[in-house]
Amino acid sequence: MILLSGLLLSSCATKKQIVYLQDVDEQTLVDVKELSKHPIIQVNDILDIKVGAINPNSVIPFNRNPGESFVPQRLEILRLTGYVVDENGNIEFPQLGKINVGGKTTVEAEEYIKLLMSKEVVNPNIKLTIINNKFTVHGEIARPGTYEFIEENLTLPQALGMAGDLTITGRRDNVLLIRHNPDGERVVKRIDLTSSDWMNTDAYFIRQNDWIYIEPNQPKIKSAGFVSNVGTVSTVISIILSTIVLITR
Repeated sequence: MILLSGLLLSSCATKKQIVYLQDVDEQTLVDVKELSKHPIIQVNDILDIKVGAINPNSVIPFNRNPGESFVPQRLEILRLTGYVVDENGNIEFPQLGKINVGGKTTVEAEEYIKLLMSKEVVNPNIKLTIINNKFTVHGEIARPGTYEFIEENLTLPQALGMAGDLTITGRRDNVLLIRHNPDGERVVKRIDLTSSDWMNTDAYFIRQNDWIYIEPNQPKIKSAGFVSNVGTVSTVISIILSTIVLITR
């Protein structure tokens, strides 16, 4: 009993370890617009590009699905018909041939395609969306895995919410975020969710291919091997006591 009581006490977590954004009332948060950025197109991205104009017939040759400009479609279908960015950052676009969009933001790519089309179409309207955005979350999270999103800006709280939030044994003060930048560089960020400082940094928004790892807290680490040992010891003690009872009888 003493052993089990010690285990229970060592497994207790404090409010300071669990509660998010404990200093948010004292924090001055910057305008979200200052942190929000249009995503940069990377190699292997799949793009959905829809072209419209005042005269719909004038843009039929520029759409992979003529007559369906700006009509919502299922994501699975869009991926099959989307434009895949090759290793050189190019896509093969109807009528225009190879277009280099790698390294451009979605808005910059829209403007670039619009400029190329303006030679043949009056006031073209371009809508470009990256349709294979994803992030991966592992560790002490309710539903670890890889998640897809189509929004241009997804916040870290939204991403964690999609994965069911941290478990009670997840370490909130040292969340690991590994980011793959468009130039191939990998950046490591450490985020303290119990504080609100990170809400004023670029870690507030999730980016394509971000990897989030939630470390186990100290009680979870200590109990990982201890619980199984307690079970083994309890079994042995139970057998010994049963044997003693049988002998004494």
